[in-house]
Amino acid sequence: MIAAILYILYAVGFGAITIGFWRLSQAKRRFRQVKQLTPASTIETLPSVSVCIPARNEDHAMTDALHRVIASTYPKLEIIVLDDLSADKTPALIKAFAQDGVRFIEGGPVPKDWLGKNHALDTLLRQASGTYVLFLDVDTWLEPHSISQLLAYAQSESATMVSVLPRREDGIRASTLFAPLRYFWELMFHRRQAPAVASNAWLVERQTLLSDFGSFEKLRGVIQPEAHIAATYMAKGRYRFLIGSEQLGISHEKKWRSQIDTSIRLLFPLLGARVSHAIIAAIDLLILALPAVLLIGAVLWGWSAHFIGAAILYILGALLYGSYLRLVWRHGRWAAPIWPYIVIQEAVLVLASATQYLRGRVRWKGRAVRISLHSRSQND
Repeated sequence: MIAAILYILYAVGFGAITIGFWRLSQAKRRFRQVKQLTPASTIETLPSVSVCIPARNEDHAMTDALHRVIASTYPKLEIIVLDDLSADKTPALIKAFAQDGVRFIEGGPVPKDWLGKNHALDTLLRQASGTYVLFLDVDTWLEPHSISQLLAYAQSESATMVSVLPRREDGIRASTLFAPLRYFWELMFHRRQAPAVASNAWLVERQTLLSDFGSFEKLRGVIQPEAHIAATYMAKGRYRFLIGSEQLGISHEKKWRSQIDTSIRLLFPLLGARVSHAIIAAIDLLILALPAVLLIGAVLWGWSAHFIGAAILYILGALLYGSYLRLVWRHGRWAAPIWPYIVIQEAVLVLASATQYLRGRVRWKGRAVRISLHSRSQND
């Protein structure tokens, strides 16, 4: 009986990894920018761009982020940063860049039924004047050519919206080795109705967004508003998703603790805010970690009958995870062998996200995040 269950689990594991390779190959083909693009040659023809950055308690990264934006070679640029009632030195750091053309906006109390970040994005959008708006997280870094390349890509594709999965260019550290699988799931489950999307850096036509959504008013309580916007424009064939590349030059650095908090905030809503979905997802993830358990058992307790099958499944899993890491991290190949730990960590995060939402304990940047389990609407 136990042997039959194990063989079924083997089959599930092999099937999941096979599907994973197929989906990842599709993602590479769809979302990689394979050539350097050249923007329009004359300044007169270039659209203006408003770089909009919401910031709350970001004094650890604010200065570096603004230095990189200011270094942009794009000629028609305005930079707007909103301080969302920070309790640290963030406001002073933003104001120090006033002579470089950075416009400071002081945020106010969050209205009822609004998420804090959504209200910040709404305020920034209403203050922006560019033809395009580039919403940028503080921990996302640009190279001098990044905005030019992103605009050229958007125009070449006639895209209303483009979002970018930034690469990690830093070395081997805990925040990269043990990073959650947030963007792995975006690549794996991309479809027309729910396209892959990234919140770190996304570009959108300002007037079109205002016309279609009335700023963020219609999305004031949605936990990931950029996903809803992306789905709307995907249905019209006017949305594109890019995996960060050397040509594009968009990267990020994010602490492990911050990545964990983001996963807890996003996973349960992304699973439809259904407890059954969370449990099934956690079980599926734990099944994928089975090869590591069987290998340990084979070595320590003599489960030799399962050694070969477990070893093959473990190697295939490492190859799949390594292929994903090479897309999103310059040194990713070194972390491939620890994939069972990452899978178990993700299962724990799924259950933690569900549990904390059910108990009303999810917080983001010091603010409570609420989700309605009946209507699956999200409120702050």
